[in-house]
Amino acid sequence: MSGTRLLRVLGAAFAVAAVVGGTIGQGILRTPGLVAASVPDAQLMLLLWLAGGLIAAVDACSTVELATSIGEAGGPYAFVRRAFGPVAGLAAGLADWLGNLGAVAFIAVVFAEYLHRLGADGGLPIPVVSVLMIAAMFALQWRGTRAAAAAQEVGSAIKAVLFLALIAALAFARGDAVAAEPVQGGAITLVAAIGAFRAIYGTYYGWNGAAYFAEELRNPRQLVRGTFIGIALVTAVFVGLNAAMLHVLTPAEMATSTLVAADAAGRVLGARADTAMTVVSLVSLVTILGVMLMFLPRILFAIGRGFDLRSLAGVAEGGTPRAALAATAIGGALLALVGVYETLLAFSVVLLALVGVAVNVAAIVVRRREPGLQRPWRMPLFPLPALVSGAINLALAIAFVVEDPATSAAAIAAMALLMAVIVPLLRRDARG
Repeated sequence: MSGTRLLRVLGAAFAVAAVVGGTIGQGILRTPGLVAASVPDAQLMLLLWLAGGLIAAVDACSTVELATSIGEAGGPYAFVRRAFGPVAGLAAGLADWLGNLGAVAFIAVVFAEYLHRLGADGGLPIPVVSVLMIAAMFALQWRGTRAAAAAQEVGSAIKAVLFLALIAALAFARGDAVAAEPVQGGAITLVAAIGAFRAIYGTYYGWNGAAYFAEELRNPRQLVRGTFIGIALVTAVFVGLNAAMLHVLTPAEMATSTLVAADAAGRVLGARADTAMTVVSLVSLVTILGVMLMFLPRILFAIGRGFDLRSLAGVAEGGTPRAALAATAIGGALLALVGVYETLLAFSVVLLALVGVAVNVAAIVVRRREPGLQRPWRMPLFPLPALVSGAINLALAIAFVVEDPATSAAAIAAMALLMAVIVPLLRRDARG
Protein backbone atom coordinates (compact mmCIF):
# COMPACT_ATOMS: atom_id res chain seq x y z
CA MET A 1 0.00 0.00 0.00
CA SER A 2 1.24 3.46 -0.82
CA GLY A 3 -1.07 5.49 1.45
CA THR A 4 -4.65 6.53 2.05
CA ARG A 5 -5.00 9.12 -0.72
CA LEU A 6 -6.42 8.36 -4.12
CA LEU A 7 -4.64 9.63 -7.23
CA ARG A 8 -5.83 12.69 -9.16
CA VAL A 9 -5.51 11.09 -12.57
CA LEU A 10 -9.05 11.26 -13.98
CA GLY A 11 -10.41 13.80 -16.45
CA ALA A 12 -13.66 15.05 -17.93
CA ALA A 13 -13.84 12.19 -20.46
CA PHE A 14 -13.94 9.68 -17.63
CA ALA A 15 -16.57 11.71 -15.78
CA VAL A 16 -18.81 11.58 -18.85
CA ALA A 17 -18.07 7.86 -19.28
CA ALA A 18 -18.98 7.18 -15.65
CA VAL A 19 -22.40 8.74 -16.19
CA VAL A 20 -23.09 7.25 -19.63
CA GLY A 21 -21.57 3.87 -18.81
CA GLY A 22 -23.37 3.62 -15.49
CA THR A 23 -26.80 4.66 -16.73
CA ILE A 24 -27.48 3.37 -20.25
CA GLY A 25 -28.13 -0.34 -19.97
CA GLN A 26 -30.84 -2.96 -19.79
CA GLY A 27 -33.33 -0.52 -18.29
CA ILE A 28 -33.86 1.46 -21.48
CA LEU A 29 -34.29 -1.76 -23.48
CA ARG A 30 -37.13 -2.97 -21.22
CA THR A 31 -38.73 -0.01 -19.43
CA PRO A 32 -40.42 1.59 -22.50
CA GLY A 33 -42.89 -1.30 -22.50
CA LEU A 34 -43.89 -0.60 -18.89
CA VAL A 35 -44.26 3.09 -19.68
CA ALA A 36 -46.39 2.44 -22.77
CA ALA A 37 -48.67 0.13 -20.78
CA SER A 38 -49.40 2.94 -18.30
CA VAL A 39 -49.35 5.88 -20.72
CA PRO A 40 -50.46 4.74 -24.21
CA ASP A 41 -49.88 8.15 -25.77
CA ALA A 42 -46.78 8.66 -27.91
CA GLN A 43 -46.32 12.37 -27.22
CA LEU A 44 -46.86 12.02 -23.48
CA MET A 45 -44.42 9.10 -23.38
CA LEU A 46 -41.70 11.21 -24.96
CA LEU A 47 -42.46 14.13 -22.66
CA LEU A 48 -42.12 11.86 -19.62
CA TRP A 49 -38.75 10.55 -20.82
CA LEU A 50 -37.59 14.12 -21.38
CA ALA A 51 -38.86 15.09 -17.93
CA GLY A 52 -36.86 12.23 -16.43
CA GLY A 53 -33.66 13.71 -17.81
CA LEU A 54 -34.54 17.21 -16.66
CA ILE A 55 -35.30 16.00 -13.14
CA ALA A 56 -32.06 14.04 -13.05
CA ALA A 57 -30.26 17.29 -13.92
CA VAL A 58 -32.10 19.11 -11.12
CA ASP A 59 -31.25 16.31 -8.67
CA ALA A 60 -27.64 16.52 -9.80
CA CYS A 61 -27.38 20.10 -8.55
CA SER A 62 -27.16 18.94 -4.92
CA THR A 63 -24.67 16.19 -5.70
CA VAL A 64 -22.42 18.31 -7.91
CA GLU A 65 -22.24 21.20 -5.44
CA LEU A 66 -21.38 18.85 -2.57
CA ALA A 67 -18.90 16.79 -4.57
CA THR A 68 -16.97 19.78 -5.90
CA SER A 69 -16.89 21.62 -2.58
CA ILE A 70 -16.10 18.68 -0.28
CA GLY A 71 -13.83 17.00 -2.83
CA GLU A 72 -13.77 13.56 -1.20
CA ALA A 73 -14.44 10.05 -2.45
CA GLY A 74 -17.49 8.05 -1.42
CA GLY A 75 -20.42 9.94 -2.90
CA PRO A 76 -23.44 10.10 -0.54
CA TYR A 77 -21.36 8.79 2.37
CA ALA A 78 -19.07 11.82 2.22
CA PHE A 79 -21.96 14.26 1.74
CA VAL A 80 -24.16 12.97 4.55
CA ARG A 81 -21.19 12.62 6.91
CA ARG A 82 -20.25 16.26 6.32
CA ALA A 83 -23.80 17.43 7.05
CA PHE A 84 -24.96 15.09 9.82
CA GLY A 85 -21.92 13.34 11.26
CA PRO A 86 -20.19 9.96 10.96
CA VAL A 87 -23.07 7.71 12.05
CA ALA A 88 -25.52 9.19 9.53
CA GLY A 89 -22.79 9.07 6.90
CA LEU A 90 -22.16 5.41 7.67
CA ALA A 91 -25.86 4.61 7.30
CA ALA A 92 -25.97 6.34 3.92
CA GLY A 93 -22.75 4.69 2.78
CA LEU A 94 -23.78 1.18 3.80
CA ALA A 95 -27.23 1.55 2.22
CA ASP A 96 -25.60 2.80 -0.97
CA TRP A 97 -22.98 0.03 -1.02
CA LEU A 98 -25.29 -2.86 -0.13
CA GLY A 99 -28.03 -1.78 -2.51
CA ASN A 100 -25.66 -1.50 -5.42
CA LEU A 101 -23.85 -4.73 -4.48
CA GLY A 102 -27.01 -6.61 -5.36
CA ALA A 103 -26.95 -4.90 -8.74
CA VAL A 104 -23.36 -6.11 -9.31
CA ALA A 105 -24.49 -9.71 -8.90
CA PHE A 106 -27.63 -9.17 -10.98
CA ILE A 107 -25.70 -7.60 -13.86
CA ALA A 108 -23.14 -10.42 -13.84
CA VAL A 109 -25.90 -13.04 -13.98
CA VAL A 110 -27.70 -11.27 -16.83
CA PHE A 111 -24.38 -11.00 -18.70
CA ALA A 112 -23.92 -14.77 -18.34
CA GLU A 113 -27.44 -15.38 -19.62
CA TYR A 114 -26.76 -13.30 -22.74
CA LEU A 115 -23.50 -15.13 -23.35
CA HIS A 116 -25.46 -18.36 -23.13
CA ARG A 117 -27.88 -17.08 -25.77
CA LEU A 118 -24.93 -16.49 -28.08
CA GLY A 119 -23.53 -19.93 -27.30
CA ALA A 120 -20.30 -18.29 -26.12
CA ASP A 121 -20.33 -19.48 -22.51
CA GLY A 122 -18.29 -22.62 -23.10
CA GLY A 123 -21.05 -24.77 -21.62
CA LEU A 124 -20.33 -23.48 -18.12
CA PRO A 125 -23.19 -22.96 -15.64
CA ILE A 126 -24.55 -19.41 -15.48
CA PRO A 127 -23.44 -18.82 -11.85
CA VAL A 128 -19.88 -19.83 -12.76
CA VAL A 129 -19.80 -17.52 -15.78
CA SER A 130 -21.16 -14.72 -13.57
CA VAL A 131 -18.34 -15.15 -11.08
CA LEU A 132 -15.76 -15.32 -13.88
CA MET A 133 -17.13 -12.04 -15.27
CA ILE A 134 -16.78 -10.35 -11.90
CA ALA A 135 -13.27 -11.80 -11.58
CA ALA A 136 -12.27 -10.43 -14.99
CA MET A 137 -13.49 -6.94 -14.10
CA PHE A 138 -11.80 -7.24 -10.71
CA ALA A 139 -8.50 -8.01 -12.45
CA LEU A 140 -8.87 -4.94 -14.65
CA GLN A 141 -9.58 -2.71 -11.66
CA TRP A 142 -6.63 -4.24 -9.75
CA ARG A 143 -4.22 -2.94 -12.38
CA GLY A 144 -4.88 0.65 -11.40
CA THR A 145 -7.14 3.64 -11.87
CA ARG A 146 -5.71 4.74 -15.22
CA ALA A 147 -6.25 1.35 -16.86
CA ALA A 148 -9.78 0.99 -15.46
CA ALA A 149 -10.68 4.54 -16.51
CA ALA A 150 -9.36 4.05 -20.04
CA ALA A 151 -11.36 0.85 -20.40
CA GLN A 152 -14.48 2.63 -19.18
CA GLU A 153 -14.01 5.50 -21.61
CA VAL A 154 -13.59 3.12 -24.56
CA GLY A 155 -16.49 0.90 -23.49
CA SER A 156 -18.85 3.81 -22.99
CA ALA A 157 -17.93 5.27 -26.38
CA ILE A 158 -18.63 1.92 -28.07
CA LYS A 159 -21.95 1.66 -26.24
CA ALA A 160 -22.95 5.16 -27.34
CA VAL A 161 -22.14 4.31 -30.96
CA LEU A 162 -24.15 1.07 -30.79
CA PHE A 163 -27.20 2.84 -29.38
CA LEU A 164 -26.94 5.60 -31.96
CA ALA A 165 -26.76 2.95 -34.69
CA LEU A 166 -29.87 1.29 -33.27
CA ILE A 167 -31.70 4.62 -33.18
CA ALA A 168 -30.72 5.33 -36.77
CA ALA A 169 -31.80 1.87 -37.97
CA LEU A 170 -35.23 2.31 -36.41
CA ALA A 171 -35.68 5.97 -37.31
CA PHE A 172 -34.91 5.46 -41.01
CA ALA A 173 -36.97 2.28 -41.42
CA ARG A 174 -39.21 2.29 -44.48
CA GLY A 175 -42.18 0.40 -45.80
CA ASP A 176 -43.63 -2.46 -43.79
CA ALA A 177 -41.31 -1.80 -40.88
CA VAL A 178 -42.96 1.52 -40.07
CA ALA A 179 -45.70 1.48 -37.44
CA ALA A 180 -49.28 2.12 -38.39
CA GLU A 181 -50.89 5.33 -37.16
CA PRO A 182 -50.81 5.05 -33.35
CA VAL A 183 -54.17 4.32 -31.79
CA GLN A 184 -54.56 6.21 -28.53
CA GLY A 185 -55.71 4.30 -25.48
CA GLY A 186 -58.33 5.29 -22.95
CA ALA A 187 -58.08 7.97 -20.32
CA ILE A 188 -54.71 8.19 -18.59
CA THR A 189 -55.05 8.29 -14.82
CA LEU A 190 -52.74 10.21 -12.52
CA VAL A 191 -51.77 6.96 -10.79
CA ALA A 192 -50.78 5.41 -14.12
CA ALA A 193 -48.72 8.46 -15.08
CA ILE A 194 -46.94 8.41 -11.72
CA GLY A 195 -46.20 4.70 -12.12
CA ALA A 196 -44.78 5.30 -15.58
CA PHE A 197 -42.61 8.14 -14.39
CA ARG A 198 -41.31 6.09 -11.47
CA ALA A 199 -40.09 3.46 -13.97
CA ILE A 200 -38.45 6.20 -16.04
CA TYR A 201 -36.81 7.76 -12.99
CA GLY A 202 -35.32 4.39 -12.08
CA THR A 203 -33.92 3.99 -15.60
CA TYR A 204 -32.00 7.25 -15.17
CA TYR A 205 -30.43 5.94 -11.96
CA GLY A 206 -26.64 6.05 -12.31
CA TRP A 207 -26.41 9.69 -13.36
CA ASN A 208 -24.37 10.40 -10.18
CA GLY A 209 -21.54 8.02 -11.16
CA ALA A 210 -18.89 10.73 -11.50
CA ALA A 211 -19.47 12.08 -7.97
CA TYR A 212 -17.86 9.05 -6.34
CA PHE A 213 -14.55 10.07 -7.94
CA ALA A 214 -14.49 13.68 -6.74
CA GLU A 215 -11.14 13.08 -5.06
CA GLU A 216 -9.56 11.68 -8.23
CA LEU A 217 -10.63 14.19 -10.87
CA ARG A 218 -7.87 16.63 -11.73
CA ASN A 219 -10.21 19.63 -11.65
CA PRO A 220 -13.60 20.05 -9.93
CA ARG A 221 -14.94 21.61 -13.10
CA GLN A 222 -14.44 18.28 -14.83
CA LEU A 223 -16.99 16.75 -12.49
CA VAL A 224 -19.46 19.52 -13.30
CA ARG A 225 -19.03 19.15 -17.05
CA GLY A 226 -18.92 15.37 -16.93
CA THR A 227 -22.10 15.04 -14.89
CA PHE A 228 -24.27 17.46 -16.83
CA ILE A 229 -22.91 16.52 -20.27
CA GLY A 230 -23.39 12.86 -19.33
CA ILE A 231 -27.00 13.45 -18.26
CA ALA A 232 -27.65 15.38 -21.50
CA LEU A 233 -26.24 12.51 -23.59
CA VAL A 234 -28.22 9.90 -21.67
CA THR A 235 -31.41 11.94 -22.07
CA ALA A 236 -30.79 12.30 -25.80
CA VAL A 237 -30.34 8.53 -26.15
CA PHE A 238 -33.41 7.69 -24.06
CA VAL A 239 -35.71 10.16 -25.82
CA GLY A 240 -34.24 9.37 -29.23
CA LEU A 241 -34.56 5.61 -28.79
CA ASN A 242 -38.18 5.91 -27.65
CA ALA A 243 -38.99 8.13 -30.61
CA ALA A 244 -37.29 5.66 -32.94
CA MET A 245 -39.16 2.70 -31.43
CA LEU A 246 -42.44 4.58 -31.83
CA HIS A 247 -41.56 4.88 -35.51
CA VAL A 248 -41.79 1.11 -35.96
CA LEU A 249 -44.13 0.10 -33.10
CA THR A 250 -47.39 1.55 -31.85
CA PRO A 251 -47.78 2.33 -28.13
CA ALA A 252 -50.12 -0.69 -27.89
CA GLU A 253 -47.45 -2.96 -29.38
CA MET A 254 -44.83 -1.55 -27.03
CA ALA A 255 -47.13 -2.12 -24.06
CA THR A 256 -47.32 -5.87 -24.73
CA SER A 257 -43.55 -6.29 -25.15
CA THR A 258 -41.14 -7.32 -22.40
CA LEU A 259 -38.11 -6.29 -24.48
CA VAL A 260 -39.31 -3.44 -26.68
CA ALA A 261 -35.97 -2.64 -28.30
CA ALA A 262 -35.57 -6.25 -29.47
CA ASP A 263 -39.07 -6.34 -30.95
CA ALA A 264 -38.51 -3.04 -32.70
CA ALA A 265 -35.16 -4.22 -34.05
CA GLY A 266 -36.76 -7.48 -35.16
CA ARG A 267 -39.20 -5.59 -37.34
CA VAL A 268 -36.33 -3.79 -39.07
CA LEU A 269 -33.43 -6.28 -38.97
CA GLY A 270 -35.35 -9.55 -39.10
CA ALA A 271 -33.39 -12.63 -38.06
CA ARG A 272 -30.29 -10.56 -37.30
CA ALA A 273 -32.06 -8.62 -34.57
CA ASP A 274 -31.51 -11.15 -31.78
CA THR A 275 -27.74 -11.23 -32.29
CA ALA A 276 -27.55 -7.45 -32.66
CA MET A 277 -29.50 -6.79 -29.46
CA THR A 278 -27.50 -9.39 -27.56
CA VAL A 279 -24.27 -7.63 -28.53
CA VAL A 280 -25.71 -4.25 -27.50
CA SER A 281 -26.80 -5.75 -24.19
CA LEU A 282 -23.41 -7.35 -23.51
CA VAL A 283 -21.53 -4.08 -24.10
CA SER A 284 -24.02 -2.22 -21.92
CA LEU A 285 -23.64 -4.69 -19.08
CA VAL A 286 -19.83 -4.65 -19.23
CA THR A 287 -19.65 -0.86 -18.93
CA ILE A 288 -22.16 -0.74 -16.08
CA LEU A 289 -20.33 -3.47 -14.17
CA GLY A 290 -17.04 -1.66 -14.79
CA VAL A 291 -18.35 1.58 -13.29
CA MET A 292 -19.84 -0.23 -10.30
CA LEU A 293 -16.63 -2.07 -9.52
CA MET A 294 -14.91 1.30 -9.60
CA PHE A 295 -17.25 3.37 -7.44
CA LEU A 296 -18.42 0.81 -4.87
CA PRO A 297 -14.90 0.28 -3.50
CA ARG A 298 -14.62 4.07 -3.14
CA ILE A 299 -17.55 3.94 -0.69
CA LEU A 300 -15.85 1.29 1.46
CA PHE A 301 -12.55 3.14 1.16
CA ALA A 302 -14.14 6.38 2.36
CA ILE A 303 -15.83 4.59 5.27
CA GLY A 304 -12.54 2.92 6.19
CA ARG A 305 -10.69 6.23 6.16
CA GLY A 306 -13.43 7.98 8.10
CA PHE A 307 -13.37 5.37 10.86
CA ASP A 308 -9.62 4.77 10.73
CA LEU A 309 -9.92 1.22 9.41
CA ARG A 310 -6.55 0.87 7.76
CA SER A 311 -7.39 -2.41 6.07
CA LEU A 312 -10.07 -0.67 3.97
CA ALA A 313 -8.39 2.72 3.64
CA GLY A 314 -5.24 1.52 1.88
CA VAL A 315 -4.50 2.60 -1.69
CA ALA A 316 -2.10 0.80 -4.02
CA GLU A 317 0.47 2.63 -6.11
CA GLY A 318 -1.83 2.54 -9.14
CA GLY A 319 -4.54 4.36 -7.19
CA THR A 320 -6.82 1.40 -6.52
CA PRO A 321 -8.22 0.82 -3.02
CA ARG A 322 -7.49 -2.88 -3.34
CA ALA A 323 -8.88 -4.17 -0.04
CA ALA A 324 -12.17 -2.34 -0.65
CA LEU A 325 -12.18 -3.64 -4.23
CA ALA A 326 -11.62 -7.21 -3.06
CA ALA A 327 -14.44 -6.95 -0.51
CA THR A 328 -16.80 -5.63 -3.19
CA ALA A 329 -15.87 -8.26 -5.78
CA ILE A 330 -16.13 -11.11 -3.27
CA GLY A 331 -19.49 -9.85 -2.03
CA GLY A 332 -20.85 -9.55 -5.55
CA ALA A 333 -19.54 -12.99 -6.54
CA LEU A 334 -21.10 -14.66 -3.49
CA LEU A 335 -24.45 -13.05 -4.21
CA ALA A 336 -24.24 -14.20 -7.84
CA LEU A 337 -23.51 -17.77 -6.70
CA VAL A 338 -26.21 -18.11 -4.06
CA GLY A 339 -28.83 -16.05 -5.87
CA VAL A 340 -29.93 -13.83 -2.96
CA TYR A 341 -29.14 -10.68 -4.91
CA GLU A 342 -32.82 -10.33 -5.83
CA THR A 343 -33.68 -10.02 -2.15
CA LEU A 344 -31.01 -7.38 -1.69
CA LEU A 345 -32.27 -5.49 -4.73
CA ALA A 346 -35.81 -5.56 -3.36
CA PHE A 347 -34.50 -4.24 -0.04
CA SER A 348 -32.40 -1.55 -1.67
CA VAL A 349 -34.95 0.56 -3.54
CA VAL A 350 -36.49 2.25 -0.51
CA LEU A 351 -33.08 2.70 1.15
CA LEU A 352 -31.53 4.27 -1.95
CA ALA A 353 -34.48 6.63 -2.30
CA LEU A 354 -33.97 7.74 1.31
CA VAL A 355 -30.25 8.21 0.61
CA GLY A 356 -31.28 10.55 -2.21
CA VAL A 357 -33.38 12.58 0.23
CA ALA A 358 -30.46 12.75 2.66
CA VAL A 359 -28.15 14.08 -0.06
CA ASN A 360 -30.63 16.80 -1.04
CA VAL A 361 -31.05 17.89 2.59
CA ALA A 362 -27.27 17.70 3.12
CA ALA A 363 -26.72 20.19 0.30
CA ILE A 364 -28.93 22.73 2.09
CA VAL A 365 -27.41 22.06 5.51
CA VAL A 366 -23.79 22.34 4.34
CA ARG A 367 -24.52 25.56 2.41
CA ARG A 368 -26.16 27.13 5.48
CA ARG A 369 -23.65 25.83 8.02
CA GLU A 370 -20.48 26.48 6.01
CA PRO A 371 -21.06 29.63 3.97
CA GLY A 372 -17.31 30.19 3.65
CA LEU A 373 -16.58 26.77 2.15
CA GLN A 374 -14.98 27.10 -1.28
CA ARG A 375 -17.55 26.04 -3.86
CA PRO A 376 -16.21 25.69 -7.43
CA TRP A 377 -19.83 25.27 -8.54
CA ARG A 378 -23.01 26.49 -6.86
CA MET A 379 -26.48 25.23 -7.65
CA PRO A 380 -28.58 27.94 -9.29
CA LEU A 381 -31.71 29.22 -7.53
CA PHE A 382 -30.59 27.71 -4.21
CA PRO A 383 -32.27 25.95 -2.43
CA LEU A 384 -35.03 25.28 -5.00
CA PRO A 385 -33.30 22.42 -6.89
CA ALA A 386 -32.54 20.59 -3.63
CA LEU A 387 -36.09 21.07 -2.36
CA VAL A 388 -37.69 19.87 -5.61
CA SER A 389 -35.49 16.79 -5.98
CA GLY A 390 -35.78 16.05 -2.25
CA ALA A 391 -39.56 16.07 -2.53
CA ILE A 392 -39.42 13.72 -5.54
CA ASN A 393 -37.04 11.32 -3.81
CA LEU A 394 -39.21 11.33 -0.69
CA ALA A 395 -42.33 10.69 -2.78
CA LEU A 396 -40.57 7.72 -4.39
CA ALA A 397 -39.58 6.34 -0.99
CA ILE A 398 -43.17 6.64 0.21
CA ALA A 399 -44.42 4.99 -2.99
CA PHE A 400 -42.06 2.06 -2.46
CA VAL A 401 -43.30 1.65 1.13
CA VAL A 402 -46.95 1.78 0.06
CA GLU A 403 -46.37 -0.65 -2.80
CA ASP A 404 -44.46 -3.23 -0.74
CA PRO A 405 -44.71 -2.41 2.98
CA ALA A 406 -43.37 -5.76 4.18
CA THR A 407 -40.14 -5.59 2.16
CA SER A 408 -39.66 -1.90 2.94
CA ALA A 409 -40.14 -2.49 6.67
CA ALA A 410 -37.73 -5.43 6.55
CA ALA A 411 -35.13 -3.32 4.72
CA ILE A 412 -35.34 -0.48 7.24
CA ALA A 413 -35.25 -2.92 10.17
CA ALA A 414 -32.28 -4.79 8.72
CA MET A 415 -30.42 -1.52 8.20
CA ALA A 416 -31.14 -0.43 11.76
CA LEU A 417 -29.92 -3.78 13.11
CA LEU A 418 -26.78 -3.60 11.00
CA MET A 419 -26.03 -0.10 12.29
CA ALA A 420 -26.67 -1.21 15.88
CA VAL A 421 -24.03 -3.91 15.47
CA ILE A 422 -21.45 -2.02 13.41
CA VAL A 423 -21.35 1.39 15.10
CA PRO A 424 -20.19 0.13 18.55
CA LEU A 425 -17.54 -2.02 16.88
CA LEU A 426 -16.22 0.90 14.85
CA ARG A 427 -16.13 3.16 17.88
CA ARG A 428 -14.28 0.51 19.88
CA ASP A 429 -11.72 0.12 17.09
CA ALA A 430 -11.30 3.89 16.87
CA ARG A 431 -10.63 4.11 20.61
CA GLY A 432 -8.14 1.27 20.28
